[in-house]
Amino acid sequence: MLQDLNAAIGAVRKRAGLRCVILHGGTARSFCAGSDIREFAHLRLDASEQKILFEDMVLRNLAQIGVPTIAAIDGPAMGGGLELALACDLRVMRQGAKLGLTEARLGGLAGNGSVRLARLVGPARAKEMLFTGAVLDAGESLSWGVVNRITPRSALDAARELAMEIQTRGPLSDRFAKELVDAALDRPLDEALSISTRLQQRIFDSTDLHEGMDAFFMKRNPEFRGT
Repeated sequence: MLQDLNAAIGAVRKRAGLRCVILHGGTARSFCAGSDIREFAHLRLDASEQKILFEDMVLRNLAQIGVPTIAAIDGPAMGGGLELALACDLRVMRQGAKLGLTEARLGGLAGNGSVRLARLVGPARAKEMLFTGAVLDAGESLSWGVVNRITPRSALDAARELAMEIQTRGPLSDRFAKELVDAALDRPLDEALSISTRLQQRIFDSTDLHEGMDAFFMKRNPEFRGT
């Protein structure tokens, strides 16, 4: 599955004009149930080479897609499944679904997910989830800040509505905003602010900003081109 996902990510990143990407479990009952535990016995001495490094690369590739990404969680997202959702920018969850980094129940570790979860919800809540292997329902996931929105209906439909809203905004604005938020977490403050200055200049040089201004004054919808 990860090999297929990585190939799909590579294809998506080559598509010009792409505005938003939704990750969904398709017809499966789960968003993603995580790793196949039966394979662990064969990985004892070389898990890094056979599993960990490739999984981390796929998650990094997913996180580095240049446009906004949304995880549509219509079923359980457990262990590595939640790690996939955490690598997306936004998460929409159906009422009745559950999620958790449950590796501690098996004596395991959510490596990539531990880092992303801590940045998302803070150290105290991340540690509680990791130490206990807690499974959160939709309401808890929202109140803890793990997901952005919950919906009583299809998470995929709700994610598509959110994506449609995003695609009406400036594509450069969205790309640069994603880059800046990531820089705020990954870079020293002065470096992140320098990136902000550079990207702001690119926005003021863009045709999209002036199209947005013209549309505002003419009371019409803007037609952004990402330039």
